[in-house]
Amino acid sequence: MFAKVSFAALLSLVAVPAMAANCSADIEGNDAMQFNTKEIVVDKTCDEFTVNLKHVGKLPKAAMGHNVVITKAEDRQAVANDATSAGPANDYLKPDDARVIAHTALIGGGETASVTFKTADLTAGGDYDFFCSFPGHWAIMSGKVVVK
Repeated sequence: MFAKVSFAALLSLVAVPAMAANCSADIEGNDAMQFNTKEIVVDKTCDEFTVNLKHVGKLPKAAMGHNVVITKAEDRQAVANDATSAGPANDYLKPDDARVIAHTALIGGGETASVTFKTADLTAGGDYDFFCSFPGHWAIMSGKVVVK
C-alpha cells in the first residue's frame, strides 16, 4: 500500500530556503565609554557591509561623542594618536587617512550614524580592529573585526 521512500528522496521534495549572509552590524555606545560588543563579523560573500551605530547615552557629542572606526590592527594606535589633532570637526580622524577602512560620523546621546563600505579589500582571517576615535576612548572602546 505504501512505497518505501528513502530519506534523501524525501529531502529532495522539501524546499529549503538559502541562508542570506548578514551584511550589517548594529553597535551601541553609551555614556560609560562602552560598546555593547567586542566583535564585528564580516561575511566576505557580502559585497558591501554596513555598521550602524546608536549612542544610547544622554551626553552630547562634545562631552561623550562616539564613532566607529575600522582599521588594520597594526594601524589602530597611530590613527587614534592622530585623532586629537584632527579635532571634532573632522570626527576626530585625520582627513583622507588611507589607514582608515571605514568610519561613522561622531555622534552624541540619542543619535545614530551608519557607514557602508566595500568588503573587497578585506582579507578573510586578516587582523582588523574597530574603535572609537574620540580622545581617550580608543583603548577602552574597541574590538575585533572578523572577516570570514
